[in-house]
Amino acid sequence: MKIASLVGLGVLLAAMSVSSAFAQTSRPYDPSAPLTRAQVKADLAAWRAAGYDPLDWIDYPDNAQRAGRIVAARRAQQMNGSTAQ
Repeated sequence: MKIASLVGLGVLLAAMSVSSAFAQTSRPYDPSAPLTRAQVKADLAAWRAAGYDPLDWIDYPDNAQRAGRIVAARRAQQMNGSTAQ
């Protein structure tokens, strides 16, 4: 029973830190504005496309950090590409 509660706590903490990481990378204009449901879903899709698996708690936080770097690089590239045109 104790192991199950520890695993549950670990999953909860991982989800909380990932959601804060999503919030940090998805607010390019106004960091104080609340995120919409669509923005959160788009962030999750971007992170999963970058290789992040929220169920892979064994490789956490390395997998989240790696995906975060990939998502940030892709967004920077999109911002640079859209301003250059």
